Amino acid sequence: MSRESTKFPSKADITRAWIVLDAQDVVLGKLASKAAMLLMGKHKPSYTPFLDTGDHVVVINAAKVRLTGRKDAQKVYRRFTGYPGGLVEVTAAKMRATRPQRMVEDAISGMLPKTKLGKQMYRKLKVYAGDKHPHAAQKPVADQVA
Repeated sequence: MSRESTKFPSKADITRAWIVLDAQDVVLGKLASKAAMLLMGKHKPSYTPFLDTGDHVVVINAAKVRLTGRKDAQKVYRRFTGYPGGLVEVTAAKMRATRPQRMVEDAISGMLPKTKLGKQMYRKLKVYAGDKHPHAAQKPVADQVA
């Protein structure tokens, strides 16, 4: 009986593509799950749960992402400043007006692993409110969110 060991991708085997996702009129959850899948590398045959085999993801038009139902008025983003009584609550409508890329970043980071590996994957995410991005030199490929 021959024993063949499982092949794991080495650093030289991992190739990282740059992918652009357009968030215009796309539901936030669908966009976030697609981006998280690309960042983790689950779309590749070389996917390994304990290695970062994912691609770089650039999200454009984050300000035009769609929320279903009445989430614009009802969804609340909370953060804590670290001071007593320092809980800050902001509605989705106000978040979209002030920092729209934060909405998309929070949704995607919530779908990544909560480990050092997840933080490493999150660093490959770039989110922009408008349709311009400074990553043309990396020759990013446009992808559709289904």
